[in-house]
Amino acid sequence: MTKQIKKVGVIGAGTMGAGIAGQVANAGIEVWLLDLPSNGENVNSLSAKGLERLKDPDMPGLMSVEAEKLIRLGNTRDDFHQLEDCDWIAEAVVERLDIKQTLYRQLNDVCKDTTIITSNTSTIPISLLTKGMPKKFCERFAITHFFNPVRFMRLLELVRGEFTREDVINTLDMFSETMLGKGVVSCSDTPGFLANRVGVFAIQCALYKAFKYKLSPTEADAFFGRPIGLPKTGVFGLYDLIGIDLMADVLKSFIKELPDTDEFHEVAKEIPLVKKLIETGYTGRKGKGGFYRMNKSGATKVMEAINLESGDYSPSKKIDIKSDKVDLKGLINRKDKYGEYAWSVISKIIKYASSLVPGITKEFNDIDEAMRLGFNWSKGPFEMLEEIGVKDFFDKVDEFKENKFLENLSKTKNEDFYGERQKYTNIETLGKVKKTASSLDGNNSAKIYRFNDYNIVEFTTKANALDYDSMDALKKATDKPLIIINESMQFSAGVNLTYTMQFADKKDFKSIEKFIKYFQETCKHLKYSKYPVISAPSGLTLGGGFEVMVQSNFVASHTNIVVGLVETIVGLIPAGGGCKEMLARWLDTDEAKKDPNFASLKVFDIIGYGKTATSPVEAEPMKYLRPTDKKIMNRNSLLEVSKKILMENKDFKAPNELQFKLPGKAVLEDMNKILDKLYNDKIILDHGVTVAKELAHVLSGGDTTIDKILSEDDLFKLELDAFMRLIETQKTQDRIKHTLATGKPLVN
Repeated sequence: MTKQIKKVGVIGAGTMGAGIAGQVANAGIEVWLLDLPSNGENVNSLSAKGLERLKDPDMPGLMSVEAEKLIRLGNTRDDFHQLEDCDWIAEAVVERLDIKQTLYRQLNDVCKDTTIITSNTSTIPISLLTKGMPKKFCERFAITHFFNPVRFMRLLELVRGEFTREDVINTLDMFSETMLGKGVVSCSDTPGFLANRVGVFAIQCALYKAFKYKLSPTEADAFFGRPIGLPKTGVFGLYDLIGIDLMADVLKSFIKELPDTDEFHEVAKEIPLVKKLIETGYTGRKGKGGFYRMNKSGATKVMEAINLESGDYSPSKKIDIKSDKVDLKGLINRKDKYGEYAWSVISKIIKYASSLVPGITKEFNDIDEAMRLGFNWSKGPFEMLEEIGVKDFFDKVDEFKENKFLENLSKTKNEDFYGERQKYTNIETLGKVKKTASSLDGNNSAKIYRFNDYNIVEFTTKANALDYDSMDALKKATDKPLIIINESMQFSAGVNLTYTMQFADKKDFKSIEKFIKYFQETCKHLKYSKYPVISAPSGLTLGGGFEVMVQSNFVASHTNIVVGLVETIVGLIPAGGGCKEMLARWLDTDEAKKDPNFASLKVFDIIGYGKTATSPVEAEPMKYLRPTDKKIMNRNSLLEVSKKILMENKDFKAPNELQFKLPGKAVLEDMNKILDKLYNDKIILDHGVTVAKELAHVLSGGDTTIDKILSEDDLFKLELDAFMRLIETQKTQDRIKHTLATGKPLVN
């Protein structure tokens, strides 16, 4: 049995507390965010700072202005009474047991008997948190360990105490999954729970072994990252991002809590260079630098990496490992120091994670899911073992005494040991369903999972960038109803610019034109296919990724989506139907029916500035998404919702082709006035004007008048011609190369 949560209180408006409050508000629920009272004009300044933190444009914790309105700010002196009728109170105050216990006693006196109370701690055992508290309090107390940033990190570790009631756990589980969109993994009350225990060990192991093998930070990061399915930051980049001093504190906590026999101690030994970096203020990105630092020399900035032996810095050199795919077998079998390093780290992680079964969890699968959801790994330790192969693993591994999991597996040699994925949820997730496909098809850029009554296409390139093979897979999969969906962080960051530039560097513009035509043809094929096509985007859905989505028949969007047409930033215009589809949506408005110039000018503004939306709520007013598109809080539910759409559209008929009436030269004068002002104000420079004029030509309809009918193919041709004129310019190529090299736009 579960109870309904209608009002929530969060105590502590720091990074985690504010994040929890923000996600509750995103779910449409009233939440009080309290912190200590402040002296001065604003007694609620601490909770107000928490709210401001949620508005960070680079990492927005709120999905909409409406969500912000649901957050009530207060302080623990004047507004504690607001917690009386809360259904759930989440404590996220400083990690001091005395402060937490004092707070719990106050809550016990004030709150109704049915209020669920949880702590966000990951360092203090639940037995200590509730020590001395009445049994009735302990029955409604649990740990809800969220990950930062709360809106975007999908893991919630749920820990029960000795006396926690079943209905309390069930309520938290159901609410967190359905309303907050979390993957809820149950954990034993052990140090670091699941994700941090394995994740911190993995980071520390990779660091420790890099010193042993005398690798540079750039060498280690080249391997301990994308090549093994981990985020691109690598180990040293991640250390700098987290903070070297903070990592040192985390290690001290584990060293204190874990028994002397735990292998964690072996990789957590103090390293003299790390100690020196902290003492001299080189604590990472928040300090003067860390393992990496940005050295400013005049007008130029040079990224430098530290020498792990001497402590000296020198320009960081990118390491090309000759592979852009996750290939564990290839990596661990390399006959060089990199292969030795990769095997030593991966095998150690597998051995450590498996040694924790069944101590911290009976389901080894939950460790993998915790690493996916909490650390953004694409594969957990046991999936790594599955990919390497049981026989190959045991042929290479050294001793593993007292590791019951590996001892049993070494006897059975069962290559199919893994079984089901995502046991923590009853939702029919993509991860579960993929393993049941009747057949697997595809190519280097996308996989096609075939089932009896539908197909799934999952992109597999870096950031799911689109190329010729991606389009091939999409076309090939439309012989049945099709769902385009991914487990990786991004739906698609757009067309593969590296792929495009390989042709541009050779002046082979015919091949680029052929690819763009095929892209257009594929998107049109999706839109008018005999069977329905559904896109289920999450994460980046930009440029070409957006064009695939917008020309699907139905959309089931995750709430954490970054969507838009950003081609102008790299000196191009959308050429896969993005201009066409945005025009169609804005032409279908009351304003456009009154003013023939309205739609062209509106889309000129949206695409010209490369505007993006960071949630479906933001996307709808720009018409990136429609009111009828499904918006889903829990990413795990995307496939289930998509399949439901298919069931509801068994009598699907492809839509009629669009026709356009555009103003042509009649709107160009208005567009040119806008460009003149932007140029005079130095907001755009010479090439910015060139790009914008090509965009204006497409959105005005080219050589047309308002009484002439244009087809979709006419618009596709306008897009293609403008794209080709731009890609052939040196200044657009400079923009693309600069963005690929730095990740930042070039204004020229």
